[in-house]
Amino acid sequence: MNITRLEPVYKDYIWGGNKLNEFYGKNSGLSVTAESWELSCHKDGMCRIIDGDYAGRTLLDAITDDPAALGEKAARFEFFPILIKFIDALSDLSVQVHPSDEYALKNEGQYGKTEMWYVVEAEEDAKLVYGLNKEVSREEFAELAKGPELMNVLNFVPVKKGDVFFIQSGVIHAIGKGLLICEIQQNSNLTYRVYDYDRTDAQGNKRPLHVEKAIAVSKLGTEPLKTSGELVLKNDTVTVENLATCEYFVVDKIVLDGTYSIVPDGSFISVTVVDGCGKIGGLEVSKGTTVFIPANAGSALLEGNMTVLSSYVK
Repeated sequence: MNITRLEPVYKDYIWGGNKLNEFYGKNSGLSVTAESWELSCHKDGMCRIIDGDYAGRTLLDAITDDPAALGEKAARFEFFPILIKFIDALSDLSVQVHPSDEYALKNEGQYGKTEMWYVVEAEEDAKLVYGLNKEVSREEFAELAKGPELMNVLNFVPVKKGDVFFIQSGVIHAIGKGLLICEIQQNSNLTYRVYDYDRTDAQGNKRPLHVEKAIAVSKLGTEPLKTSGELVLKNDTVTVENLATCEYFVVDKIVLDGTYSIVPDGSFISVTVVDGCGKIGGLEVSKGTTVFIPANAGSALLEGNMTVLSSYVK
């Protein structure tokens, strides 16, 4: 399997904007492009391969034919391990929470969701919700979740470009309006909505809430907050910063002005360009491009002036 660019899958949720089409090289054909699924082998949206012998086929088809492209570290997962997306929030996303693997497998027959956000763009005064501002009981939470009083116990965090948020399953959260985020997450599309501002879709219908399930899985207290990564490498041409490391994924931020080689180590690598342009493995890339590097591809040369997120499993 070749190093290849991937064709995204697009979602037109009611809170989305159009920055992805206008500024990130997307051509969704949708009036609203809320999400661009950049790396996905999920049943709700399969990315297709653009380059090489597998062009036009889904990524899942390709790694089924060539399991070595997945890598032995990634092969330990029952399903393809991660999903990567861009999220463009023209308005606030719902207040929500994701279950743990244990709860999700028992009650939903699928895996839970731990995720990480990298803030690609943030408008002035943009903010998001990360956990609660005080501890509450499950009974109190159930009462608050009946209406806008819930907003009084949410922890609102001001956000700027380049901030990082690691969100474990069970942490209540919400992306605020004016944010464009790259999200790296478990390969899951399981979300429990707690509050959705009583808004309706074009047909006048409210989106379903999942309050009882949310109460069962939520961490109802304050959560430690970390908004930056840890420096791994810095020289005249490249800076590498580890943004997140967990049992499900590892994410590094690479800021490049020149050349830099990345080498798969038992896992595929997904490289998403969040700023600038250049080449990855000889392929032309620009802001918004995602490239899949198979585990058996050998090294891949990054060239140019760009900022990328490199995602893999340990």
